[in-house]
Amino acid sequence: MIPAGLIAFNAPLVLFALIALPVIYWLLRVLPPSPRRVPFPAVRLLFGLRSEEETPAHTPPWLMALRMLIAGLVILALAQPVVNPVAGGGAGRPLLLVLDDDWASAVDWPLRREVALDRVAQAARDDRLVALARTSPTPIGDPPPVIGPLPAREVLPLVEEFEPRPWPADRAALAAPLAALPFATTPEVVWIANGLADTGDADGGEDDDFAATLQSLGPLTVLLGERTAPLLVLDDRPGPRLIASIAAAEPLAATATVRARAGDGRLLAQAPVELNASDPRRGTATVDLPTDALNRIARLELDGPPTAGGVALVDRRWQHHGIGIVSIGDPGLYPLLSPLHYVDRAIQPFSEPLTGDVETLTAGNAAVDVILATDEGLPGVDARRELDAWIEDGGIFVQFAGPRLAEATDALVPVALRTGDRLLSGSMSWTEPMSLAPFPPGSPFAGLEVPDDVVVNRQVLAQPGPELVEHTWAQLADGTPLVTAARRGEGWLVLVHVSARPDWSTLPLSGLFVEMLQRITELSDGQEVAGSSLPLAPRASLDAFGRLTDPPPAARPLPAEPATGIVPGPQHPPGLYGTEGGVTRAFNLGGTIAPPQLLEVPEGADIGGLAGTDEKPLMPWLLAAAALLLALDALATLWLKGVLFHRTTNHATARTMAGTAAVLALLVLAGPLAPPPATAQGLTDDESFALAMSTETHLAYVMTGDPEVDSVSEAGLNGLTQVLRLRTAAEPVGAVGVDLETDDLAFFPFLYWPMTEGQEPPSPAAVARLETYLQTGGTIVFDTRDGPLGQGGGLGGAGQQALRNVTAGMDVPPLVPVPPDHVLTRAFYLLQDFPGRFDGGDVWVEDTDASVNDGVASIIVGSNDWASAWAMDAAGRPVMPVIPGGDMQREMALRFGVNLVMYALTGNYKADQVHLPAIIERLGQ
Repeated sequence: MIPAGLIAFNAPLVLFALIALPVIYWLLRVLPPSPRRVPFPAVRLLFGLRSEEETPAHTPPWLMALRMLIAGLVILALAQPVVNPVAGGGAGRPLLLVLDDDWASAVDWPLRREVALDRVAQAARDDRLVALARTSPTPIGDPPPVIGPLPAREVLPLVEEFEPRPWPADRAALAAPLAALPFATTPEVVWIANGLADTGDADGGEDDDFAATLQSLGPLTVLLGERTAPLLVLDDRPGPRLIASIAAAEPLAATATVRARAGDGRLLAQAPVELNASDPRRGTATVDLPTDALNRIARLELDGPPTAGGVALVDRRWQHHGIGIVSIGDPGLYPLLSPLHYVDRAIQPFSEPLTGDVETLTAGNAAVDVILATDEGLPGVDARRELDAWIEDGGIFVQFAGPRLAEATDALVPVALRTGDRLLSGSMSWTEPMSLAPFPPGSPFAGLEVPDDVVVNRQVLAQPGPELVEHTWAQLADGTPLVTAARRGEGWLVLVHVSARPDWSTLPLSGLFVEMLQRITELSDGQEVAGSSLPLAPRASLDAFGRLTDPPPAARPLPAEPATGIVPGPQHPPGLYGTEGGVTRAFNLGGTIAPPQLLEVPEGADIGGLAGTDEKPLMPWLLAAAALLLALDALATLWLKGVLFHRTTNHATARTMAGTAAVLALLVLAGPLAPPPATAQGLTDDESFALAMSTETHLAYVMTGDPEVDSVSEAGLNGLTQVLRLRTAAEPVGAVGVDLETDDLAFFPFLYWPMTEGQEPPSPAAVARLETYLQTGGTIVFDTRDGPLGQGGGLGGAGQQALRNVTAGMDVPPLVPVPPDHVLTRAFYLLQDFPGRFDGGDVWVEDTDASVNDGVASIIVGSNDWASAWAMDAAGRPVMPVIPGGDMQREMALRFGVNLVMYALTGNYKADQVHLPAIIERLGQ
C-alpha cells in the first residue's frame, strides 16, 4: 500500500501506466479525426487542381484533453484508491483475526463482517499475512476453523462469504490449533467477540484459558458490539397457555414483547415480557389464546434483531389437546369420593377438560381428542357404537377399571379380561401391595420415574396370552398388566386396570398419574408408539437469524427420546425433526444451552467497539466518471462530423462542451470525497401506521384488552376477509386491531367493537376521536355478544351494560330496527335476518338522512356475536360453533358480513334501485 494522505492505493504498481499518457497524447495528435463530408456539387470545378502543401487536420485541444482525462481516470481506478484508509496497528506483522460467528453474533452480523473485512483489507494494503479463526464448531465439509497464515488478498473472499451459524461457540476447541499457528513474528491479535461467555463455561474458566492463549500469541484487541443476544426458552409445563422465559446477559428492555406466529407466518398474538423484579435480565411472557388459536402457533419470537436464540419452535407437545370426561352425575356433598375428582385434578395442569355424556363428547363440534371414562361412566351398548366410530377416526378412549368392569362381559376393552378382580387378601391375591415395574422401552411412559410409594392392592386381571405383552404399556412388579392398549383404526383403546379412586391403588394420588395421562394425551399428535424408538430425521433447520431452511448436509437424526446432553451443533442444528408422516419434534436453543452471561475481558487486552470506518473505495467512482466522459467524447465526435447536429459556432460550442465535461467530471470525482450525508430520520410509529393502513383496505376491530375476545375478533375479520376476496371485487388484506387512545381511525371503513364484561369507557380524547370518525363517514358496529337484544324488553345482559358504559360519553343518534327495505338487506345478498353465532337478536341502525354520508348509518348495534360465526383458520375452516342453526346459519352470518362491508365501502347506491320502475316507465314513454 502507498499512502497519500487521505488516499491510499491497493494496487500502486498500476500507477506506472501514467507514464503512457504522453504516448497517448502523441497518438491523438498524429491521428486526425475522421473527415467531415459536405455535399457540394460545384466541387467539379476544382478537379485537376493541385495543392502545393497539404496540412492534415488536428484533433481539437479540448477533445484531446478530454481523452487524456479519460485515460488517466481509468489508470487511477485500476490502482484501487481508497479514501480515509484504516490505519494498521501492526505494520509489518501478521494478523490473527478471531471471529465469533455463533447464533449470538447474528444480532449485529453485518457490522461484524464489515469490521472483519476492513481489518483484512487494511492488512492486504500492507502486504501482511492473515490467519483467520472462527469460534463456532465447523460442519463436516466446510473449511477448517483456523485458516492460514495466508496473504490477506486470499483471505478477503473467505470473509465475504462468512455467515453466522445457529449453534453456540466452542472457543476452548480452538486453543490447540491457535497455539500451533506457524507465525514467523509476533502477530497482531484481533478478537471480534459476541460479548457472551461460552455457554458451556459456568465459571468463566474456559474463556480465561482461551483469552490467555490469544494473549500468549501477541497483543490482544477485543472488539465488542453494543448489544448482546437474549435467549427465549419455552416452559415445558403443558397447559392452556404458552409460557416463555427470556434470559439475557444485560437488562431487558421494559417494552420487550414476544410474538406468536402461525405456520404461514401470520401474527396470532403479542405478549409483553414481564421483567423479574429481582433480576431485570430475566423475564416471562404468557401467550393466552383460545384453544384453536393456541394450537395454530408454530413459533414464538422475541422482538428485536432476529437470532436463532430468540426463536422457539412449537410442536404438539405445547398444543392444547381436547380432553373429555364421561360424566357420572352430581357427586353431592362428597366430591373426594368421586373418581372424576382425581381424573379432573390430574388433567388440570395441562388441559381444561370438558365433561359430558359420550354423545356430547364424540360430536364433531366438541373438538375432543381424548375421552376418559371411570368405572361409573362405563359406556352402554348404544354409546359404544358412537364411541367405536370416534376411535376409528383417531380418538383415544381411556377406561378406568372398577367393580362394574370386573363383572362386565361385553365392555369396550383392548384385551380379554378375567371375570372378577384381584385384590389384597382375597382370591387370586398377593400378600402385600404390589409396586410398579419400570416402564418397558416401547411404552409411551418410557423414561418416567416410578415412585416407591405407588402401590396397587386391587386390579382387574387380563387374560394371559402370547399377544398380551405387545399390548402392555405398564405392569406391576410381578408382571401383571397395569395399563394395556390396542389400536382401533386410527385411534387407541386404553385400559387402566385400577380404579380412578385411591381405594384400589395410590396411583391417583401421585404425580406419576399426571405424567401418565399427559403421555397418553400426547399420542393424539400422531406419534406411533411401536415406532417410538425410531430416530427423528432433520426436517427443517433454523439458521442463525431464526429462519427455517433446509437441513444442512451434516445434520444427523435425533434420538426419539429426548436425551440430556445433546447440544445444538453441526450434527444437530436447531429446528424441526421427525418421522415421515409421524411425530414432529422442535429442537430449540432455549432449554439446551446455558443462559447468556457477559464475557469478562482479560486484563491487559485493549477493548474497542464495532464502529464502522469511513474508508471508501474510489474505483467505482473513477470508472463511472470515465464512462461519463467517454459518452461525452462520443457525442463530441458525432458533433465534429456533423452527424449529431449542424455545427455553426465552433469555438463557442467547443468551449461549452469542454466546460460541461469538466464540471461533470469534477462532480463525479467529488462524490466519494464529500462528507457522509446526514441520516434522515425514520418514520414515526404514527407515520408508519398511516402509510401501512392507507395503501390497502383493512377491516378493523377495537381492542378490548381481553386477549380471548380480541383473538376471536381478529379471526372473525380475517375469515370475513377470505370470503370477501373469494366472492366480491373487494380485496381487503386482513384484520387490524386498533387502540382508540392512540390510533388514527380515518383509514377504516368500519370498526367492529365487541363488548366485554367490565369494559372501561373510552377517555374523553378517545371519545373525541370517535366523534370525528363518525362525522367523517365512519361506521361503528357494536356487538354485545349476548344473544337476542331488545326482545322482551330485557336489556340487562353484561354485554348490553358494557354498551351503555362505553357509549355514555358519545353523542349516539336515534336508532331503529333495520327496516325490511334497508340497504343492509341487499347491499350484496338479499337478506332479512342477520345471524351470527346466535340467532334471533334484532339489529339496530341509525335513522339516517340520505343526504348525509350517502345515507350510510354511523352506528349499527347487534348482539349475535358475528365475529365468532365469521372466525376461520388459515385453511378456511370455522373455529367456533354456531347456535342453533349450524352451517346454514354460519353461511347467512357470512352473507351479512359481506353486506356489511359492501355497505360501508360503497355507500347507499343500492337504494337507487327503488327508482328503477319509474325510470323504466319514463324511458318507455
